[in-house]
Order: sequence, then C-alpha cells, then structure tokens
Amino acid sequence: MTSIIAEEFGEWSESGRRIDLLAIDKDANLVVIELKRTEDGGHMELQSIRYAAMVANMTWEQAKTAFKKYLDDNSLDYDAEAKLCEFLNWDVPREDDFAQNVRIVLASANFSKEITTSVLWLNDRDLDISCVRLSLHKIDDKLVLSADQIIPLPEAESYQIEVRQKRREERISRSTNKDRSLFTISYLDEVYEQGFKKSDIGFFTVALLNEKDLIDRDVFEFLRNDKSCSFKLLKLREEMTETETRYSKYRFNKEPELMYEGKGYYIVRNWGVNNISKFIDKMEKRFPNISFTSTAVNS
Repeated sequence: MTSIIAEEFGEWSESGRRIDLLAIDKDANLVVIELKRTEDGGHMELQSIRYAAMVANMTWEQAKTAFKKYLDDNSLDYDAEAKLCEFLNWDVPREDDFAQNVRIVLASANFSKEITTSVLWLNDRDLDISCVRLSLHKIDDKLVLSADQIIPLPEAESYQIEVRQKRREERISRSTNKDRSLFTISYLDEVYEQGFKKSDIGFFTVALLNEKDLIDRDVFEFLRNDKSCSFKLLKLREEMTETETRYSKYRFNKEPELMYEGKGYYIVRNWGVNNISKFIDKMEKRFPNISFTSTAVNS
C-alpha cells in the first residue's frame, strides 16, 4: 500500500527532470512511480533507476514540503506531517526510519522483453522493482482503467530473455565459489551455538538474547529497527512485502521466531558477506558479553 506525496516531482539542483509520481509505502520507503504511454515501455527502467538514486537521500523535511505542495495543488486541506504520520502509523515523526530504501514501480500499457529481463536481473540483485500493465476498458459507456502486476510473479520467466548456456555455467560457478563460512556465537566466552551459516546469524543472536532474558523494551526496539542488511531485523508477517516473501528474506512460511508482547516476529535471513561484519560490530558493541567467530569452509 502506498500514498502519493508528489506529482511531477523535480526539486533537484542541476537537473530539470521530473518523477511522474513520488509515493511512500507503509515501511516509510520512498516509491518512484514511472508512467509510460508507449506499448513497450521505452527505456523507463533506466530512467526510474536514475530517479531512485536522485531521491535516495531525501529527508523527512523535504518529503513533508513536497507533500504539502501536493495537498495545496489538489486543494486538500490537511496537515502534511500529521497525514504522513497517520499513514505510517507513527505517533510522532521518526526521521531516522524514513526513506531507508527506495522502491520502483513501472506502469505502462505493455513492456518489452528487454525491460522485463532487466527488471528481473535487477531484482535478483536486491533492487525492488515492480512492473504493472495498464489496460483501458469501456464498460457501459464508461472508461475503466485496470492495473495488473506482472513482475514480480512466479511465472515471470515468460517475460525474460535468457542465454541458457551462460546461465547454466553461472549456476555451476556460483555453486563452487559460494561463501560457505560457518559462524559461532558465544556468551561470556561460553559457546551458545556453533557451525551455523550466515543466513542464521540474526536468528541465533535473537534466540540467545531471548534465552538470557535480555530483551526489554529498549533492546526490542533496537533489534526491531536494525537494518544492517537493508531489511529490518524483525518483522511481523503482515509487514513483509511481496518481494521479501518471494525471495525468502524471512522464514514467513514457518512459525514466528520471536514472540514479544503477544505478537510473532520473523527474523531476517538476507545476509551477505558485506553486511555480516556490520551486524557483528553493532551487536558486539551493544552487548559486550556476546562474541562471534567465523571459520572459512573450502568448497
């Protein structure tokens, strides 16, 4: 679910370009919406990535200003900040949680395979791009616009141009060069869990803290809002995006991994080599009694 905050947004320095629609979602991420009237989408995926990069550093104050202009232009008598907070279910503005990520939505009458192939490839590298096909229908002398999301969908392979031999070689290469390091987590120099993969580092960290009865309200909020790997460490099932469930960023198809104040939370498993060290540094600094070690495993 998104809420529009600007039309034809172009508050840049040194650029005359404009975003068709700028929105926010329930996770306080910015959403760049690019519209095209062509039958193949043109080069909208490249244009939208440029726009996403340009708004990536937008602040809460800048978003509020843009939204106020949008409300004024549309003769809507609302307080911009209050309306934003209401949409995000925030009691007060949480500027540090705003615009941690930028999503992209491409909307067009149709998409060429060049575009959909590019989008699928970019999504595989953790961008969040959706393709929505727009169709106009006439029903009882009325024009009705329908919108169908075609990416991401499980059947999206039909929209992809694939060099099959190269893909087979890449799969073999990935399986032989994959990082297979195993981790150990200790508490007061006593091993709590050892020999687990990086995808489980968040789970065993939270499990240890929970077992040692260290998760009070302050610690819960610290864990809940940690984004060492660009995804929130803890999420409710209903907070997950389709991309997060499709690519198993969380174990959403199992029982919640942490129960807190009657609610079940899932723990992010989207860990890579580059963000593991950031997470470990943050946890060891906050919890001096916890330590991590890793052991490289040859393929």
